[in-house]
Amino acid sequence: MAEQQDTPAGGWTVAVQTDAVRTEFRRPSQARITVRAGKSEVVVEANADGLRALAGHLVTLAGDGVPDGAHLHLEAGVGLTGGSAGLVLERDDEA
Repeated sequence: MAEQQDTPAGGWTVAVQTDAVRTEFRRPSQARITVRAGKSEVVVEANADGLRALAGHLVTLAGDGVPDGAHLHLEAGVGLTGGSAGLVLERDDEA
């Protein structure tokens, strides 16, 4: 079960409850993240707040008790700047 909560400054927090583990993903309003997908590479551009937000998402997914397959979808206008390609961050313990 996921619930999104907008913060007063325009950022957001998404909380996910799985079994006994509550996971929260946060993105401050100042974070700017853009994803461009080319033929042979993907470029992730971000300001300092955006890089910290991405790092926080990855650390959250790597946390103890977070199940295999847990993931976060980032899309243009929802976590990413307009015009961005979609990005999925997923935990895969069998990789």
